[in-house]
Amino acid sequence: MLDDRKLAVLRAIVEDYVSTNEPVGSKALAERHNLKVSPATVRNDMAALEEEGYITQPHTSAGRVPTDKGYRLFVDRLSQVKPLSGAERRAIETFLAGAVDLDDVVTRTVRLLAQLTRQVAVVQYPTLNRSTVRHVELVPLTDRRVMLVLITNTGRVEQRVVELPEAVEDHRIANLRAVLNACLDGCGLSNVPELVADLPERLPIEDRPAAATILSVLLETLVERHDEKIVFAGAANLAGADFATGLRDVLEALEEQVVLMRLLGETSSDTPSALTVRIGSENPYLRGTSVVATGYGSGDNQLARLGVLGPTRMDYPVTMGAVRAVARYVSQILAAS
Repeated sequence: MLDDRKLAVLRAIVEDYVSTNEPVGSKALAERHNLKVSPATVRNDMAALEEEGYITQPHTSAGRVPTDKGYRLFVDRLSQVKPLSGAERRAIETFLAGAVDLDDVVTRTVRLLAQLTRQVAVVQYPTLNRSTVRHVELVPLTDRRVMLVLITNTGRVEQRVVELPEAVEDHRIANLRAVLNACLDGCGLSNVPELVADLPERLPIEDRPAAATILSVLLETLVERHDEKIVFAGAANLAGADFATGLRDVLEALEEQVVLMRLLGETSSDTPSALTVRIGSENPYLRGTSVVATGYGSGDNQLARLGVLGPTRMDYPVTMGAVRAVARYVSQILAAS
């Protein structure tokens, strides 16, 4: 472990390099920071930090820059995550509170995170298999066609048009709607197949063909991989970033949903609301980047994850504070919806 003085020097190097994008020299470090030691002592401490792999010298006679190991220690030893200002918190609350449905919440969240952090924001849609049924609606379109609408407790809405095998009167559709809601209200989506397995047999014979068709479409909706859906925003923020992997690789990764899902998955924690930071080589799917992420959901029920992706040279205290605050507000909205 480093002593407090060397930690202070490392912290100063990280802060200066993030701010200026220029290698940091001992003279400038001593002048800009109240380290309470001589430039010679700072040089000795920097030599020790370099020997232990926390900083490196990119060019001969240049200053030093942090390594992945240096950023890791800096993040692990942060005394506090930078809190958002009152104005920023009010802006987040106002912006997200105006959302009209889940799609709008996700879209607003990803845009907001990108603006706050000046990085690429990534938001995973709530997974259906962790949701419960709030309501099933059947809307007659014609005598042989209905709209099936599944609404979950997370605000997610799934719609399908169902072609019925025969004409069905509206009052029979209404009866089927009532039976479905009595059976499924509040149940977990993973339990739906078991609960509806014998449902047609409990209905009048004339309603069973329509019920079987509607249930077939409902079950198809549940098995689709909705938990793979992920959105991002802020790719333009990468224009001035410096990536060890190259900007092209990062942009290609953003187009690959699987890579983004894996990056977020690697940040998962036993504690849903825990803030996780993966730096550089710790990201096996996209080395040279850092990912700051956390879970969001209703209460202790984590529904999905959100975070930001950017170069290892990022303002970690600010980014971590923004990710944590936005996730908290999104969770509050989902809990109240």
